[in-house]
Amino acid sequence: MIDPFGRAISYVRVSVTDRCDFRCIYCMAEDMTFLPKQDLLSLKELERLCGAFIDLGVRKLRLTGGEPLVRRGVMALINRLGLQLGHRFDELTLTTNGSQLGRFAEELVAAGVRRINVSVDTLDPDKFAAITRWGRLPQVLEGVMAAKAAGLKVKINAVALKGVNEAEFDAMLEWCGTHGFDLCLIETMPLGEIDGDRLDQYLPLSTVRARLARNWTLTPIDYATGGPARYVDVAETGTRLGFITPLTHNFCEGCNRVRLTCTGTLYMCLGQDDAADLRAVLRGSDNDAVLQEAIIAAIARKPKGHDFVIDRDHNRPALARHMNVTGG
Repeated sequence: MIDPFGRAISYVRVSVTDRCDFRCIYCMAEDMTFLPKQDLLSLKELERLCGAFIDLGVRKLRLTGGEPLVRRGVMALINRLGLQLGHRFDELTLTTNGSQLGRFAEELVAAGVRRINVSVDTLDPDKFAAITRWGRLPQVLEGVMAAKAAGLKVKINAVALKGVNEAEFDAMLEWCGTHGFDLCLIETMPLGEIDGDRLDQYLPLSTVRARLARNWTLTPIDYATGGPARYVDVAETGTRLGFITPLTHNFCEGCNRVRLTCTGTLYMCLGQDDAADLRAVLRGSDNDAVLQEAIIAAIARKPKGHDFVIDRDHNRPALARHMNVTGG
């Protein structure tokens, strides 16, 4: 699949649910209304859609949510996709909040998952509870260590929040180095109406990087995982530090990915509203060729890049939909 700008689409992020057991302040409102269960694709339908993308040349699938591991029966989907690893596609990964890793880490490895991203924005239990509203840091850290013990390569994702965790990144980098985890810092993205002021949250990663460079030797490297992060090597720890900068440094020129929601909506760009309804096609025909044609037609509409910006005059998000709807 080649988009209008010559970029090969080889990576699909698949949301298996919009539900989550946390209510992170930058992701959703505390009183979120989730989709009716009948609107969600079944696990069989998700598997069929993943298969269609793989047939069209996708080499990497990342399962997301909401929180993917709260979807009932999700391991059945992961196991079936895992059976195709190595001969139909190359990598199956997961982004998780870590709350369920204690239960599922060994099963994920058995299914063929080798890498996971875990969202941990702070190592302070009280701040963690404030950021996630419903989360407990000890449970998440236990899950992270269970993943490490099971043999999963762990990358920690942390959203940089002004006045909340901006003084913690040295400590987080040291903690990640101790355990052999890579760390990826992310600028808050202007998606969805939330409780609070986005201007109070926004912290440019250019500022964070300059601060970290005072204490750490950061050397730019060409390492890439298929996502938008730009990485540096941290000499003191031997681990990598990534930066995802949708606002201060547009990462669209090399975009190789699209996002599929749990309702079968395909977003060609995280930062645009244009989308394709694959659920209607999926349920309207058993012919996979028809489904593939719909996917190819959608890829032909993939834009050059996003329009992320924080509306400083009205404090409005760039897009109305929440991150948990599109998939993290």
